[in-house]
Amino acid sequence: MIILPDGLQTANELLKTFSIVPRSQWKGSCLRILLLNLMPEKQITEADIVRMLDSCNDDIEIIPMRIDGQQYKTTSQAYVETYYMAFESLRNGEYDGLIVTGAPIEHLPFEEVRYWKELCTIMDWAKSHVRSSLYICWGAQAALYHQWQIPKYDLSEKMFGVFPYECLQEVALLRRISSPFNMPTSRHTEVRSIDFPIHNELQIVSESQEAGVGIAIAHKGREVYVTGHLEYAALRLNDEYQRDLSKGKAIKTPRYYYSEMGSPLFQWQDTALQIYQNWVKCYVCQSSNNLT
Repeated sequence: MIILPDGLQTANELLKTFSIVPRSQWKGSCLRILLLNLMPEKQITEADIVRMLDSCNDDIEIIPMRIDGQQYKTTSQAYVETYYMAFESLRNGEYDGLIVTGAPIEHLPFEEVRYWKELCTIMDWAKSHVRSSLYICWGAQAALYHQWQIPKYDLSEKMFGVFPYECLQEVALLRRISSPFNMPTSRHTEVRSIDFPIHNELQIVSESQEAGVGIAIAHKGREVYVTGHLEYAALRLNDEYQRDLSKGKAIKTPRYYYSEMGSPLFQWQDTALQIYQNWVKCYVCQSSNNLT
């Protein structure tokens, strides 16, 4: 069961597909996962995350969280302030999981992001208040930079498509995952394996010859860094492609994504659901991974 804030529009739209209940109607215990949603179209990302976590067969409350004092352009300010809880109101609690999404601000140095200081505070806070944190795309790059001083590099063209990633190590996150596995990737920057410290606490566990570092984990799953978008729905890359074309941007067709007939191929669904299930079962629920 997925527990969501009362009245959340995404919840109403997904009721026919997923097992969703409003927070006020839920009386039992559940896992509590914070969602720091930095993506511009917040309701689309909400639906993506619900789809991933609904497959875990656990009772999970998703708590949308916002950074205090931010202004929003692509999602109404009223929507965010109504359904997303301010970090300051949550910081005294302890939580099972945290998901930090990507953000379309790769062109900016991290220190020039308007909420960089607040984001660093949240990432530091999570080390002692969250059992496992999952960082996605730009969120992964931001966390690797802040926590491990690993820089990001501009790419000459967008890394865009569904790329094969090899499993490099046997870790709980990749249980039941065949190697190579497909992962949607959509970014203008990258992190490089050469910059990763030789340190047992941080490990690259999947990598692509074409797309580079895929997934890394630290502190036995306390932090998980995913540079792609496993959560994407089948048409998401197509929507991004059409959006960029309509804006006159120089964008190439997403690689390994369309069939010979020109229709999108949903090649990553089973892998994505399995990795999210592994994250929840092995790291978020892991009682031996106690908060410190």
